[in-house]
Amino acid sequence: MQNKPSILIGNSFPLSLIRRPVQIEPQTFEALQEAKQNAEIFSFWGHANTLDVAEQFTGISLQPKTKRPALQLQESRLPQLYGQTFCECWVLSPDYIDNFRPAIGEEVPPEKIKDWQILKLTWETQI
Repeated sequence: MQNKPSILIGNSFPLSLIRRPVQIEPQTFEALQEAKQNAEIFSFWGHANTLDVAEQFTGISLQPKTKRPALQLQESRLPQLYGQTFCECWVLSPDYIDNFRPAIGEEVPPEKIKDWQILKLTWETQI
């Protein structure tokens, strides 16, 4: 029996946790849809106010298992969540309406989001 692929996904990724070579590439909505096929989703979504809008956009349940889960690094310096290690991570960042910039610490209301930017982070496994 083959294991399901796992997808790590969140609304941002802390650059302080990048401790080995990583490639960051913009991706299409279609690429994310293909990646999620038959995959187990591991979400570390940290902003409850944008969760519903992101779920509507992706068609993926992004509700994390715990409130604002913290990513960790495992021994090989790859990201880890709930005991699962990942070599790739998908990040969804909102594109705001024109002339909008959130104040420091401001929770962004969903109506201020006009679209989403999708990034895929892929860690080198041979270093």
